[in-house]
Amino acid sequence: MQDSSMGPRVAVVIPCYRVKRHILGVLAAIGPEVAMIFAVDDACPEQSGAFIREHCTDPRLDVVVHPVNKGVGGAVMTGVASALAAGADIIVKIDGDGQMDPALIGSFVEPIAAGLADYTKGNRFYNPEDVRSMPTVRLVGNAGLSFMTKLSSGYWNIFDPTNGYVAMDARLAAFLPTDKIAQRYLFETDLLFRIGLLRAKVVDIPMQAVYGDEKSNLVISRELPRFLIANMKYFFKRIVYNYFLRDFNIASLELVFGLALTLFGIVFGLANWGTRAPATAGTVMIAALPLLTGLLLLISFVNFDAQQIPRDPISRHLRRAGTMVPKASS
Repeated sequence: MQDSSMGPRVAVVIPCYRVKRHILGVLAAIGPEVAMIFAVDDACPEQSGAFIREHCTDPRLDVVVHPVNKGVGGAVMTGVASALAAGADIIVKIDGDGQMDPALIGSFVEPIAAGLADYTKGNRFYNPEDVRSMPTVRLVGNAGLSFMTKLSSGYWNIFDPTNGYVAMDARLAAFLPTDKIAQRYLFETDLLFRIGLLRAKVVDIPMQAVYGDEKSNLVISRELPRFLIANMKYFFKRIVYNYFLRDFNIASLELVFGLALTLFGIVFGLANWGTRAPATAGTVMIAALPLLTGLLLLISFVNFDAQQIPRDPISRHLRRAGTMVPKASS
């Protein structure tokens, strides 16, 4: 990063798709702490890129236009690549629909600039007053998504994983496999999974979302199965990588024996269930003891995994000795 007296060069990336009604207000609200702005027109049918060029004269602004729609993840990674090429130190992503207050950019940047985090993300559920005003469906859905993301990414300390208000150290962004990150609605989850493989420290930033007349392009019935399948895939990849390839420790043994004993107890119990002869005490114990022991080992493994949350920023090491840090290529 630059000299601390000058402060970091902050870049803001804004994916633009059907946000023509709100984008000018978002751009106007971005404060002087931001050095550069990249608005990515993701083949928007409203031609938001041309609209922005015509109506916004901010000298910090650069408009990038996709000839083909790549989804929010693809648009963000295009903006990230542009920010890295322009020499940004910290990259902030906000949406162009007005739901994310640009006045909070400083709050997202501060922990990274101070060397206390590699990645910050918004949490709309921090304030109990905000939670009470949210629809029950949103609360239940986010709780489920948060638990799945905790399992798949290993970040047991975060909530609101689909929140798209994020900031990251540019040195961390440079290590991301941009060609493999999900381009559409799995973007935030995939990004957390991949920075988790790099052991990046993530910090939640309390925020309040602003809901207006904007409409989401997310089709829940279509995307939910994808979220479930993707999180299962990320979970198994993370476990194999962290507990069998990168390291092998007591938690690895707990997982192996816990799964084996639990499976044996279930199979043996089912095989002897419903037989005409009543189960003897010995048969019951042969099924119950391995099952209970296996469950206790699995609980112990989960507890161990929850304690492995990255607690120290890694970005400075990525810059100083980048070739020694494995690239997240799963």
